[in-house]
Amino acid sequence: MKINDQIICKITGIQPYGVFVSYGEYSGLIHISELSDQFVSSIEEILCVGEEVEVSVLEIDEENKRLKLSYKKAHPVHPKIQKMVKIKKGFHSLSKALPHWIEKTKNRG
Repeated sequence: MKINDQIICKITGIQPYGVFVSYGEYSGLIHISELSDQFVSSIEEILCVGEEVEVSVLEIDEENKRLKLSYKKAHPVHPKIQKMVKIKKGFHSLSKALPHWIEKTKNRG
């Protein structure tokens, strides 16, 4: 196994910040930022413990037998498709709401 290899791991745990997996004698982490380029409100809506997932290897710590992994790198979304998908949560909805919030706050004073 080397950097950028795609491997299949088994999910052993899910935390708000990422997914823990096992791969042979290695344990690994898929940080939430490596799941998707879109906003992820709940990892449990995407993945579940016991599931096998294909991921790309970002870093290997041979001494501690630990891996840093990326789900989104192993499952790229074509740029044309990504442009067609509207983001419902995240920065765009906040940026649209911000002028309204500012005006509402000004009117209180």
